[in-house]
Parts: sequence; C-alpha cells; structure tokens
Amino acid sequence: MLTVLAPGPLTTVQDRGRPGLAGIGVGRSGAADRAAAELANRLVGNAPGAAVLEATLGGLAVRADADLLVVTTGARCPGSPVHTAPGPLRAGATLALGTPPAGLRTYLAVRGGFAVAPVLGSRSTDVLAGLGPPVLRAGDVLPVGGDAGPFPAVDLAPGADPPGGEVTVRLLPGPRADWLTAAAREALAGPWTVTAESNRVGLRLTGPRLERAVDAELPSEGLVRGAVQVPPAGQPVLFLADAPVTGGYPVAGYVDDADVDRCAQLRPGQTLRLRR
Repeated sequence: MLTVLAPGPLTTVQDRGRPGLAGIGVGRSGAADRAAAELANRLVGNAPGAAVLEATLGGLAVRADADLLVVTTGARCPGSPVHTAPGPLRAGATLALGTPPAGLRTYLAVRGGFAVAPVLGSRSTDVLAGLGPPVLRAGDVLPVGGDAGPFPAVDLAPGADPPGGEVTVRLLPGPRADWLTAAAREALAGPWTVTAESNRVGLRLTGPRLERAVDAELPSEGLVRGAVQVPPAGQPVLFLADAPVTGGYPVAGYVDDADVDRCAQLRPGQTLRLRR
C-alpha cells in the first residue's frame, strides 16, 4: 500500500478511462497525457492500462507501506530520483515531488498498479462528471495490485521534457468551421495564451476575438478530446481528458489526437499555436 502524505494542488487516479460510453452520457476521462502514463506503466512492467497517479504541478508526497518499485514520467519534478528510471521505494520511505520547472502533469506508477475500486470499468477520476475515486487527500491509503507483467528489462527511457515555451500542434478542420468568418478561421492559428481557468476538462485560451459568420443557436452535438470549441465571446476552448460528451457551441477544429497529450502539459501563460 501507499499512503498519501500531501496531495499537492491536484492529484487523481487515472488509467485509460471509460471508452464507448458516450451514448449514455459518460465521457472517457483517463490520463490527460496518455503517452506519459503508458510509459510509466511500461517502465515498471504493468499493463498499459494500469492505474497511475496524475499529479498536477507537483506537490505530491507519498510513503511506501511495503517495498515497491516506482517511477515518474511526464513533467520532471525536483525530488524524484526515479524519473523515467524505475527504482525501489522501501517500506517507510517517502517520495516528495517538487514543482516542475516545465510541464504540468507528472505520473507516478507503481509495479502492480493502484488497485482502487473501478467505476464503470475504470479507475479514472473524472472531475467534470464526479465519477471514479475521489480526488486524493492527505491520509488516503492506496492499495497496490499484485498483477503485473514480466519484470521490466529496460531501466531508463530517455526523452524530452515538456517544453516551457511556445508549442505548436496540428489542427484538423472541425464540422462547424464555416460558422466563423474567413478572417476568424485564419486567426484560429493563434497565437493563443493558456489561461489560469484551464483544467482537466480543457484549456481556456485567450487571444484575438473570433467573429462568427452565423448568428444562430446550435443544437448540442457530440464532443471528443481535442475539439476546439468557440463560445460567443470568441475565445476558444480546447477540450482535454474530462471533456463533456456534448456541447452547444461550434467546433471549429480538432487538434490531431497525437498532439493532444502535449497540450495536456501546457501551463497557464504558455503560448499555443494551431497549425492547419
């Protein structure tokens, strides 16, 4: 087991989420940076969908209640000697994550995965819908599973840390791009600044006001991770892991799915460009 000593600004349990349930109003959720979460699981020999901890802006402190094999990935936090290189966390030892200098979300995996009770087939915390295990608090004790794959043969996964400056991602056309004026469609490329109102649901962006070409109300339509929706104020929202399943504002584009994980590491104040 693992005891939470301090949860930091926000720490949740995440896995691959709840795919296939949008028809009954349940979003997928899951790790915001899927690549980092799956890398963490591979490094400790778990199945790719095992539950991990997603810490936002560091601050997480945990104590091992038994000998464990752990690793962190994603945003690199001071205080983690096991970042992208798994190592032991002995019984009674603590791991405390500082504030990452770049990036937003850090993933902590333990061999065997976190065996909290699943809800609708997933151990993910959906902060919008309120599904899954509660947001972690100091004093929470997390069970560790006994099922894991072969012991990992790789002891290091070198890779670039999340960037701290401007980020450019690919943008695909959305079904309601024609609801924007031609000038607004050009301006959609940005640059956009990530605001402090962003969270696991989505990134709120500020920049040039996007003018509509259609003055009408739009019935609610389906939404997925990566959708770029334009509310009446003309400041877009880029939806992330806990996106709602429907929305009533025009979707002008979709960030390429391979790039959405990079968006999940953006911090308030960073600049985002959307390259068509």
